[in-house]
Amino acid sequence: MLYVASDRALTTPAHDTAAAVAELRDRAEITDALYRFGLGQDLKDKELFTSAFAADAELDFRPAASKWGASPPLMSGRDTIVTTILAMFTGRVDTTHQVTNTRITIDGDTARLTALVEAQHLLIADSATHALLKNPYDVDLVRDGDRWVTRRLRIDNTWYTGDPTAIFG
Repeated sequence: MLYVASDRALTTPAHDTAAAVAELRDRAEITDALYRFGLGQDLKDKELFTSAFAADAELDFRPAASKWGASPPLMSGRDTIVTTILAMFTGRVDTTHQVTNTRITIDGDTARLTALVEAQHLLIADSATHALLKNPYDVDLVRDGDRWVTRRLRIDNTWYTGDPTAIFG
């Protein structure tokens, strides 16, 4: 008997191809939600950035910011998150986000994703002022039609170089 690899080990018979394909599609869409979050910021693309979030999303950057003495508020609601982040960076800070080490668990129409994200931030007016952050992300997602969107994103920080206070205020 042939088996298809999944996070649950080699337990799915090959005749259950449709279920395996559906799981792989979900995993790709779940990861894409995090890609839309990062690339939406990097491109300052409001539509792309907005597409990463559920209407009732929460973004908690407090654990990361506390590492350099900042205390930002918990951001609640897609519109608040999008407006706040894009206003903080557009025309002022260039960013790049790289996502690695994703791990996903799916439970029906909800999922959890953990990943490491390396985020570079450069002041446009002074590229010598920068912050490079290595952040563990903990993300709760929900299915929204064919897409997955972020309901809760908690960002911590493992290490950083540069001056995050110049970037984030």
